[in-house]
Amino acid sequence: MNISWTETEDDPVENREVELVERKGLGHPDSICDGLAEKVSRELSREYRKRFGHILHHNTDEVQLVAGESNPGFGEGEIVEPVFILLTGRATKSFDGEEIPVDKIALDAAKEYIDENFKALDSSHIEFESRIGETSTDLASVYEREERMSNDTSFGVGHAPLSPAEKTVRQVEEEVRGLESCGEDVKVMGLRQGEEITLTVAAAAISSRVSSMDEYREHLESVENTAEKIAEENGLRPEVHVNTADEIEEEEVYLTVTGTSAEMGDDGSVGRGNRVNGLITPHRSMSMEAASGKNPVTHVGKIYNLLAREIAEEIHSETGHYAQVKLLSQIGGPIKDPQLVEVESSAAQEDFEEIVERKLEEIDSVTEKCVEGDISTF
Repeated sequence: MNISWTETEDDPVENREVELVERKGLGHPDSICDGLAEKVSRELSREYRKRFGHILHHNTDEVQLVAGESNPGFGEGEIVEPVFILLTGRATKSFDGEEIPVDKIALDAAKEYIDENFKALDSSHIEFESRIGETSTDLASVYEREERMSNDTSFGVGHAPLSPAEKTVRQVEEEVRGLESCGEDVKVMGLRQGEEITLTVAAAAISSRVSSMDEYREHLESVENTAEKIAEENGLRPEVHVNTADEIEEEEVYLTVTGTSAEMGDDGSVGRGNRVNGLITPHRSMSMEAASGKNPVTHVGKIYNLLAREIAEEIHSETGHYAQVKLLSQIGGPIKDPQLVEVESSAAQEDFEEIVERKLEEIDSVTEKCVEGDISTF
């Protein structure tokens, strides 16, 4: 196996004077598209297995969201124009003479995802359409060989551990959207300078849960206090700004009916947001692959990004050292045998070679985690 080792300091980014980290939360329009794409892939994979015993070729990574219009007010609000979501991509629609109702599976999956993951947004607020096409014959033939072959030339990258700034941004988004008044559209930008971090948080308030301007101010205060607490727990000195576009005196504030800006002018698309570690990290090496919705069997743009993160996490867990891992595939080549594995780490090569080889041998576990919904792609 072609394993390259580059020795590096503990964590070159954590030791920088400046670090930028961003997360688009669960209800951001781009993240909604990521979540829908992955849900559709998961349900298709399960249906294919149920009918034929194995997963057939598909890529459902093309989801587009066109924002609606709303009229929120304190304690009330209405949706004037529904959100429009287009499900597209490619999938196997017939196999061994049997037709597969791909569009129905996709639509049912999309509605279920919305209804299961949001407090105030539900599928009745959305107009769905599925235009998933038949899969490419050439890619299907790569997919159906006995040995799993890469159906793309691509690379994946992951690192571990997360820096204190990265941990802070992830945790702030997760905890803030758990607040009673807050929707799922929480966007967090972190700027770390030394041990100080400036957090700019956009947190959509749900109008039915905020009945006055005083309660909206309490919403802002709750978000600020939550973010400050998390940053301090991660050893950083925080300065927090919440909903900075608000005009408080004019009562022009971030109030939504559904808890997401998708209801009033913010469009979305798969792959424009978080990488597979849930973050946007411009000081790190990143793949621009839109992983959500890619098939979990042969599409290395998805599998290698997830696996690179797992390898890095295991190297850190077992050695205590920082690691960044890159995996490169070639279309038609065995996915267990990448063209290159590069590890940048302060650990010695002999300390992680076995981990890399074992994780590649166990690569099927990544597929299973995707199908079972046990791993996040955004």
